[in-house]
Amino acid sequence: MTNPQTPSRSALPDVAFDAAAAARALDWVGMSNIALPLRIAGGDGTPIQVAASVDVSVNLRDPNARGIHMSRMYLHLQNAFASETVTPAGLRRALQSLIDGQGGISNAARLVLRYEQLLLRPALASHNAGWKRYPVEIDARLIDGHLHLGLRFAVEYSSTCPASAALSRQLNAERFAADFAAAHPLSTAVVSDWLASERGMAATPHAQRSRADVRVELRPAFDELPLVALIDALERALATPVQTAVKREDEQAFARLNAENLMFCEDAARRVAAALSADARIERFDAEVAHFESLHAHDAVARVTGQGARE
Repeated sequence: MTNPQTPSRSALPDVAFDAAAAARALDWVGMSNIALPLRIAGGDGTPIQVAASVDVSVNLRDPNARGIHMSRMYLHLQNAFASETVTPAGLRRALQSLIDGQGGISNAARLVLRYEQLLLRPALASHNAGWKRYPVEIDARLIDGHLHLGLRFAVEYSSTCPASAALSRQLNAERFAADFAAAHPLSTAVVSDWLASERGMAATPHAQRSRADVRVELRPAFDELPLVALIDALERALATPVQTAVKREDEQAFARLNAENLMFCEDAARRVAAALSADARIERFDAEVAHFESLHAHDAVARVTGQGARE
């Protein structure tokens, strides 16, 4: 028996089905910053769960429809990633279910997934390891049955200025010449002791933490998202990724890597471009590197775009 004070479900009004006051189709309608757990592939391929922020939307192609089925879309989203690892195929299925749930008023859907990827990174010289986090954004769109996949991530590294290194070497050479102007002959031991002393370092080049922000458009023919592989490729190309667990031997190894890889922001951008353009999974890329200067109060930046390798 129905309680007369409680309206039945069929009596609840739904003005979203009313005709729009002004007939016009809309590009995207949906929700942003939805809290959602996601299952992603870890560094070793094992699925792990992460906390994500998700934007979801569909187009409204019927100009006379007032609104979309928003609650239906929210429930579809929760079900889509309840137990499945995020893959290109899984994203396609999720997007198609969002379109199907709109009852014909939409033919395109979009998902933007933001989370942090944790990867265990070994130390450079010791037997230690530590966790690094990488901000990630997946932008997936299904439009007229065609899947478009964008992947955005960032890598932090150290950059030592080549100009500053050259100026420092000049001061070191001048001090050496002054300290040993009257010393003849010079023994290897004397020079070695001088280099190991405070006198042996008249100046040091400036270095700074730096960051490469990368966005790639993927060719959707691959079974897995190549996030970890792309991060690894960029860190190898830059050669000086920031470290986690560091003992003295690791710090020394890091200093050596910086000396072997002196970089202006232009150099770093070219290294990033070379790594990305060699990858056949990438359709096109857009990368920006920023060196957060320790010499200046402003940053040095460079941007590069290009295409991935053709098979």
